[in-house]
Amino acid sequence: MDAIKYSDRLGVLSGAQFQAALDRFDLGGLVGTEPITAGNFGQNVFLSSTKGEYVFRGAPFWPSQFPCERFSTQKLHESTRAPVPWPYLLDPTDAIFGWSYVVMPRMPGLQVGDPDVYGELGAEDRRGIARAMGETLAEMHKLRWTYAGEYDLEADTIKPYDLDYGERVISRCRRCLQEGVVLSDRTTDEDVAWTEKVIARNQEALEVSFEPCFVDGDYKLANVVVECVDGAWRVSGVFDYMDAHFGDGEQDIVRLVAVYLEQDPELAREFTQAYARCRPLRPGFVERFRIYMLLDRLICWQFGHRHGVWWEPSLTLREWVEPYIEMGGKRVGE
Repeated sequence: MDAIKYSDRLGVLSGAQFQAALDRFDLGGLVGTEPITAGNFGQNVFLSSTKGEYVFRGAPFWPSQFPCERFSTQKLHESTRAPVPWPYLLDPTDAIFGWSYVVMPRMPGLQVGDPDVYGELGAEDRRGIARAMGETLAEMHKLRWTYAGEYDLEADTIKPYDLDYGERVISRCRRCLQEGVVLSDRTTDEDVAWTEKVIARNQEALEVSFEPCFVDGDYKLANVVVECVDGAWRVSGVFDYMDAHFGDGEQDIVRLVAVYLEQDPELAREFTQAYARCRPLRPGFVERFRIYMLLDRLICWQFGHRHGVWWEPSLTLREWVEPYIEMGGKRVGE
């Protein structure tokens, strides 16, 4: 098989390299490869072998990325019924590719993060998928921890945060906001003042106690596959735990709500209500939602202004973010 360029991130890779990776884990002979064009980072390739279908994931962004993803996948596999790609086979050496890599099972189902695939689905199918997304997220949140924190490579376990969880959320909001000020003149003084008002009006809800659980950090249609079985939709695979940590599971709701608000706000309600039927929401949920959505949009705001915005570039921060907070708060509060 000829060497080809799979993405800017992975560069040019050869069939011999992929075969060596398969040999490393006794996964059979290489039959074929297929670039995966979806996603922001270009780390993945589909692999077919004489023993099965796999996903290759390479060129980590930082040393702990793949160990963290393996830790999360293993804990979800052991403690929940969430459909995760296990075994998550990690080669930490750089002998084959010049960087570490992972080979994991390819999960069956439709890639609904592909606009062409999602566009073929009817309204009732989309509602069924939204409900399945809520149920699967609640299942993932059954993975609990004794404290809020994130993966530590040296200890190979979860290290507690130095700050209280609510304080950390607010600190991240302000840090992302200041990055936005530096990156774009569309982050105005008025936007900064408005952001502080949103925090001040809602931050008391962050003080409501919670039992720390697994937080995916990027739960959305692009990171799942789904299938319809006997007329009912279910999530058949969840992947990409680059941003995973342990904390307040309600924080995981906002990114998919944002996606649904752009598509059909009714889907945001279906998703949230399905989640809440499995995992009841705590008092103050709507107020926390506003801060969690603010943080999520601030993260996206600075990311977009680093790599290219996907919204109307003339919008100020408040003009872009406020509808997600206000419309989303109404939908999830119904």
